[in-house]
Amino acid sequence: MNVSAMATSSGGLFDDMNVLGVIGYVLEQTRFIFLVPILNLMVNLCQVISLLLFIDAAYMAIVVAIVKLRGRTPEKVLKWESFKTDDVELAPSSNHPMVLIQIPIYNEKEVCQLSIRAVCKLSWPLDRMIVQVLDDSTDQHSKELVALECKKWASEGINIKSEVRDSRNGYKAGALTAGMKHSYVEGCEFVVIFDADFQPEPDFLERTVPFLAHNSEIALVQAGWKYVNADECCMTRIQEMSLNYHFAVEQKSGSSVHGFFGFNGEASISMLLCVFCITVRNKGTAGVWRISALTEAGGWQDRTIVEDMDLAVRAYLNGWKFVFVDDVKVNNELPSSFRAYRFQQHRWSCGPANLFKKMAIDIIQKERVSLWKKAYLIYNFFFLRKIVVHIFTFVFYCLILPATVTFPEIEVPKWTTIYIPATITILNAIATPKSFYLILYWILFENVMAMHRSKGTLIGLLETSRVKEWVVTQKLGDTSTLRQNLIPHYSFPERLRWREIMVGMYLFICGYYDFVFGKTYLYVYLFLQSIAFFVVGVGYIGMPVPS
Repeated sequence: MNVSAMATSSGGLFDDMNVLGVIGYVLEQTRFIFLVPILNLMVNLCQVISLLLFIDAAYMAIVVAIVKLRGRTPEKVLKWESFKTDDVELAPSSNHPMVLIQIPIYNEKEVCQLSIRAVCKLSWPLDRMIVQVLDDSTDQHSKELVALECKKWASEGINIKSEVRDSRNGYKAGALTAGMKHSYVEGCEFVVIFDADFQPEPDFLERTVPFLAHNSEIALVQAGWKYVNADECCMTRIQEMSLNYHFAVEQKSGSSVHGFFGFNGEASISMLLCVFCITVRNKGTAGVWRISALTEAGGWQDRTIVEDMDLAVRAYLNGWKFVFVDDVKVNNELPSSFRAYRFQQHRWSCGPANLFKKMAIDIIQKERVSLWKKAYLIYNFFFLRKIVVHIFTFVFYCLILPATVTFPEIEVPKWTTIYIPATITILNAIATPKSFYLILYWILFENVMAMHRSKGTLIGLLETSRVKEWVVTQKLGDTSTLRQNLIPHYSFPERLRWREIMVGMYLFICGYYDFVFGKTYLYVYLFLQSIAFFVVGVGYIGMPVPS
């Protein structure tokens, strides 16, 4: 090769090296000028949010502890007197108010008879109780079962009405509204709602209605839940842990202070612990409403898929108060398949976010509500607990935190990644001691579900096409020998969930990078969390797999 050829070759090589050097320089500058500051800002923001969530959780736990130590049960704080009497001159039903019991049903043939049967066995005078079965079913078998069960109990003297609509407009809210329009409802003072899988104990009315009858300022008495299939699989055990925490801490703390529904915003802490209100969840059932309060609030509305929360907020803004009676439990069923659980969680995250968007201005402009109560309702109840917590959990622990392993310049404090999450997790687990050993599994699975809840929250805020999507949660009944036959089986391709698989791959890559190049042990969490996403992604949770 001659000299000129060598020079030309060397010049080309140097040109290539210069190009690569420029590209490397640009990437390095982009990293330091843009990526590091942006990621650092996001980490700092997440630290603030983490601290706010911790303060809220600690506050609720402290309130519950104080209430327990002081023995402040609803029966001790409020007027409560049984309707039962020993006076032989009084008729058995003379002092019992008229109660309407509504059971909304939609293609729930596995459980509809159980609910109707349990309601018809309530210990309440037959002439002071109307059972109203609101059957919107399109499945002929379900319709036949409902009709047969209603006919059976009518023959035994129960005043039971089976109401069927021509359409399913408004979903559950539409059915409840239509039920209230019948002439025989006019004489009723209170209304009870039980979903098709809820089975109350016979003394349910005797233990709840007296709160309404003897305290004219109370609009709603809410009972707790217990689960007939909690021990069916790991997924149902995890659901039980989350819901037990909701009732034992979130509900009880809301019931013990003026936070959501209070008497007066200027009350002292000693006074606050004497007030019982309710922090409303997203499943309007197992509660007793005062019909006059329900009507004054505008009744059931179908503008969102959380009609119960919508009604409760409107009643609160009208000055009504609620009571949560945690020692009254109603049997019900947890979703047994991941698909059913995913649809339920979509509704429970999308609905509140959409309701917040629709009601935020109304709450701010409401004159009858104090500034403190408005701030609590908007910030604590809606913004922090219904919106921020879902998005924060997924974005920080599954996206931002894994990304920090590739940026050694960014240091995430241990109190954000270990101490605060561990404390909140322990508070959750305390409510279900028998499942404490599942605490690690609970963390990983809740982070996976945070992705679906974040998606639902954003859909609610942006009001996309799925904002009014209502899929009835599949119930399987309490016949254990039939449950496995009722759960649908899917082939491997049908079980694949690509979103979970992609996030799992991202976490695994970040974990591997940290394992090879990092100086922390964050890869332990990243590998475990990636496995959790992979397990859900290939459908090996909450779903039977053919052998």
